[in-house]
Amino acid sequence: MIDFLLKKFEESSDSVFIVWKNREYDYSWLIRHINEYKEIFKDKIKEGSVTALEGDFTPVTISLFLAFTELNYIIVPRIIYSNKDKKKLYKIAEVEYEVTVNSDDDFTVNSTGYKAEHKFYQTIRERGHPGLVLFTSGTSGEPKAAVHDFSKLLDKFRIPRQSLKTINFLLFDHWGGLNTMLHSLSNTSTVIALMDRSPDSVCKIIEEQKIEILPASPTFLNLMIFSEAYKHYDLSSLKIISYGTEPMPESLLKKLNKVFPEVKIQQTYGLIELGVLRAKSKSNYSLWVKIGGEGFQTRVVDGILQIKAESAMLGYLNAPSPFTEDGWFNTGDAVEVDGEYYKILGRKSELINVGGEKVYPAEVESVIREIQEVSDVTVYGEKNPITGNIVCAKVNLKNIETDEKKIISLIKKYCRERMKSYMVPVKVFVVKEPLHGERFKKVRSER
Repeated sequence: MIDFLLKKFEESSDSVFIVWKNREYDYSWLIRHINEYKEIFKDKIKEGSVTALEGDFTPVTISLFLAFTELNYIIVPRIIYSNKDKKKLYKIAEVEYEVTVNSDDDFTVNSTGYKAEHKFYQTIRERGHPGLVLFTSGTSGEPKAAVHDFSKLLDKFRIPRQSLKTINFLLFDHWGGLNTMLHSLSNTSTVIALMDRSPDSVCKIIEEQKIEILPASPTFLNLMIFSEAYKHYDLSSLKIISYGTEPMPESLLKKLNKVFPEVKIQQTYGLIELGVLRAKSKSNYSLWVKIGGEGFQTRVVDGILQIKAESAMLGYLNAPSPFTEDGWFNTGDAVEVDGEYYKILGRKSELINVGGEKVYPAEVESVIREIQEVSDVTVYGEKNPITGNIVCAKVNLKNIETDEKKIISLIKKYCRERMKSYMVPVKVFVVKEPLHGERFKKVRSER
């Protein structure tokens, strides 16, 4: 299944495939370990078994991931979670085996006792293909388990692409992170692994490794700007900053362009259920993006983006099918359309309906971010007996000694002068805890 990758690895055997803990590993090391793990596991775990691979981007984890693909396992990539979360997610995915890679890059193997009999698993086994199970973030409800015939996602990596040095910022259990890894490997570039995803650590790695592409979420880019970590390192090697996973506030995009005037700021678009689409921003300063590419079709129905993809998942293990009768995936993303370009407004599920008027959190957040004292903000809806919902905001401040009453008054006044009245937050809370989860995405919920 990955013969095309193994051939490329052989051709570039002396090139560095990963930098991990300041040590370089070449592609010959990767080939040896893929073959070694195939021999170890072919008698331990049978073909078609649902196997969780828990770890991060390390030499051993990547080798195991590729070996498991060759062995036609149905892989459930996981980062380290609490046992409570892990047990719940393993039950949903019917995980039969767990392979855990620790911080020293040693692995252990355990049987879970579950038996995987879901019809999607049967389909993958009948095809004799590897599988992949990815969980949605679950920020607005129960995480959904998306099941893929992994061979369909792998097909895009057969086409050679531009090889630029990329940092593997997005997580191991996220398709964005796996997509970055596979893009690097399929072009025999180098995977730059992170031990720490703080702004300071990321900027340090960019300087040390002369990183050319930084793929990240708007939430992380906001942290990097407001922490001013970028001022302490030489980031002149950067050619592209790509962003996705959540809407980009316009005010943050302006700041990024000001801080990185020579860098291309590129919006990306991808979904756990479909894969990553080709994307082209209208300009560095624009939130309008053209998406699609080989194997993808797009359309808009009632203001919501729908996509038909050759690489689409088989379906969810624990939720109804999101596909229309004619095979289009309902993304749930509200969009505006300008010819071939789309502007992603936000998830329909995050829309705040105030007396019949639509408020998208990203619009309000963009305005509040302009206030100098605010380092981060999350906007969400709260039930109200009169208007149905009201707009609320939680903010982090640059200086924790700032007078909270004064800043709350300033935020409301600033918003009233720049937005329609129904968009102005009725409640504003100053909080000290981070407003994002471990995936560096906004967590939107009522206080």
